[in-house]
Amino acid sequence: MKIAILGTRGVPNHYGGFEQFAEFFSVYLADKGHEVYCYNSHNHPYQEKTFHGVHILHKHDPEYKYGTFGQFIYDYNCIMDARKRDFDIILQLGYTSNSIWFFLMPQKAINIINMDGLEWKRSKYSWPIQQFLKVAEWLAAKSGDYLVADSLGIQSFLKKTYKKESTYIAYGAHLFDSPNENILQQYQVEKGNYNMVMARFEPENNIDMVLEGVALDKENQTPILVIGKHETKYGAYLKNKFKDFSNIRFLGGVYNLEHLNNLRYFSNLYFHGHSVGGTNPSLLEAMASQAFVIAHNNDFNKGVLKENAYYFSNPNEVKKILNTVKKSDNLQFIKNNYQAIANDFNWEKINGDYLQLFEKCMDQSSKRK
Repeated sequence: MKIAILGTRGVPNHYGGFEQFAEFFSVYLADKGHEVYCYNSHNHPYQEKTFHGVHILHKHDPEYKYGTFGQFIYDYNCIMDARKRDFDIILQLGYTSNSIWFFLMPQKAINIINMDGLEWKRSKYSWPIQQFLKVAEWLAAKSGDYLVADSLGIQSFLKKTYKKESTYIAYGAHLFDSPNENILQQYQVEKGNYNMVMARFEPENNIDMVLEGVALDKENQTPILVIGKHETKYGAYLKNKFKDFSNIRFLGGVYNLEHLNNLRYFSNLYFHGHSVGGTNPSLLEAMASQAFVIAHNNDFNKGVLKENAYYFSNPNEVKKILNTVKKSDNLQFIKNNYQAIANDFNWEKINGDYLQLFEKCMDQSSKRK
């Protein structure tokens, strides 16, 4: 098959979840003998024409100049190029800035769209942008030949809202099994004697709720590491709000995967506050790192963790968990989550599920012809 991957800033990954998936999946497809093309921003750090057998197509991306609006131009440039290349399948990762160009998509190619999370629910967006994202989601749901949902909650939403079937394929993670306690020295914490919360600094990730619970517990001075890029307006607000609590440590972004894996592995409680979207990559990575997950109580998190976690819905519940729950008493939860990554969320299975979907789509397309 001749396959294109659109909707990311490119590979190898220097940005986030979809880029990570695009890197793993494109190389997997190339190894299987398929002709694979991945679209990259023109200013992507990787400027070679191929990457482990994957063809790289650099297209002008003025996001650096125009902000978010530049993404629409970048997606337009990618789609216009795709019209010239006679692809069998185009996989679009997300829809926020490319679904408005649905009428320009090559007609002969099978258009498969990963519908991402419910982007219009994110509180960081103003009301007009939320309304636009609803329209963008509707356009993607209606124009895609096949849809992919990365969580059962998103699959159910697409069926209920748009009467569209979708294929459930989760995200993936790599198992972590080589802990190095020495790394903790760099963060001035001790094995099992600190907690963590890691997320983008956005209201719907409930960092505020977790830290309010910590602040309520005046007697418990166990350090909690707050990991995420906080040089934002919301980050400044949180740092100021909790500046008098010495056990709340804002570390900023940590991008060394070995360090992150070890911090998660040796932590006592790992708080996961995400409440919007599908299968969250950082949750899977926490499970794969054998962290003891305390998650925000919502269907997306429960769909992944099931009964193998404690859940919170408000600061008082966070406080109660801090006082009554220990990792050492819940090792079976950790084992079950680790096994779930091995069985259901490993990259080999995820890649294989996507390839199986592609083959099914090609077969159905040839039958229709």
